[in-house]
Amino acid sequence: MWKQAIEEALRVTKANIGRFGDQFPDVSLNSSSKYVLMRNSKGWTQGFWTGMLWLSYEYSQDPVFRDAAARTIGSYRERLEKEEHTDTHDLGFLFSLSSKAQWMIEQDEDAKQLTIGAARMLLKRWREQMNVLQAWGPKDDPVNGGRIIIDCLMNLPLLHWAYKHTGDPDFHEAAARHTEKSRRFLVRGDDSTYHTFWFDPLTGDSVRGGTHQGDQDGSTWTRGQAWGIYGFALAYHYLRKQEYLETAKRLAVYFADRVPEDGAVYWDFEVPQGRDTKRDSSASAIAAAGMLEICSFLPKDDPAHDKLAQAVNLIMHGLVRHNSTIGEEHAEGLIKHGSYVVKQGVATDDYTIWGDYFYLEALMRLERGLTGYWYERSLSPVVE
Repeated sequence: MWKQAIEEALRVTKANIGRFGDQFPDVSLNSSSKYVLMRNSKGWTQGFWTGMLWLSYEYSQDPVFRDAAARTIGSYRERLEKEEHTDTHDLGFLFSLSSKAQWMIEQDEDAKQLTIGAARMLLKRWREQMNVLQAWGPKDDPVNGGRIIIDCLMNLPLLHWAYKHTGDPDFHEAAARHTEKSRRFLVRGDDSTYHTFWFDPLTGDSVRGGTHQGDQDGSTWTRGQAWGIYGFALAYHYLRKQEYLETAKRLAVYFADRVPEDGAVYWDFEVPQGRDTKRDSSASAIAAAGMLEICSFLPKDDPAHDKLAQAVNLIMHGLVRHNSTIGEEHAEGLIKHGSYVVKQGVATDDYTIWGDYFYLEALMRLERGLTGYWYERSLSPVVE
């Protein structure tokens, strides 16, 4: 089943190379069969398209995918050199799946240096007083100056990787300290998560938890929970601190207990669940990939191992059978029923390029053990 789903995904991705040209897909709108395209890499999502191309090449060895992936790298280079839209924590999403992936696959020295440059740019968001990487906005921003978000855990592998290749301890310190701050303040006592948390920029004191894309400050935005699952699993991969594996496991069990039979979770775990309640297939795909990462560290006799393996099976069967576009000849996305910002009415039942990426990564993990580009497969972990 996984092999067939991958082959269909490769067919769609190859067709999209011709459809998209030098543009980048983001989301569809109003349940359209077509992606909204962007002409440059100025947003936060473009890396997922490049990552899909690299995954497709690694799996198939078809040079069409390799050449298409390599052609996108110039856009990331231009963005970094001009420092256009680089004041963001999302540099990890962007460069881990593009230039870092190229380095991993081809040992391209220019790609390596570009990735190190992106990591140095990300490090500019380090706020020493709070021991965090600021998520959004410029330094001293009155609203976002002391804000972190759970998504940022997925951007930290860029810093860990840069530490491995440069030996610069600033990369390691920032990633390690931000991870610990996230564990302490974004994870609730019942194993659910806040999307975002504020600190006082002057004193570093904690202020409050809240949300930006969830239903309420005290509810659990499902994609945020998924970022936490995978993010803490990756933190364990690099740092080998048992508490990060335990945190990832706890968040994953919380998620697994709430997966519907069709595999696509609702967009927030606390919203009333009815026929018209929006789903987020991308959250399920991210969580599945993260659960597979967790399972790679758990002994088979750990009760969570079977539970999470079963959850992955439920999610991925559900996504393939009920949410994929298999059989839809002109569809540009791989999975339907993703959502972006439900409360603002943005792409509430649509394709999302990050959902497509993690769906493909999870399929390739299941079929061939091919992980994504969050860490180099030959590198040993950092141990403090």
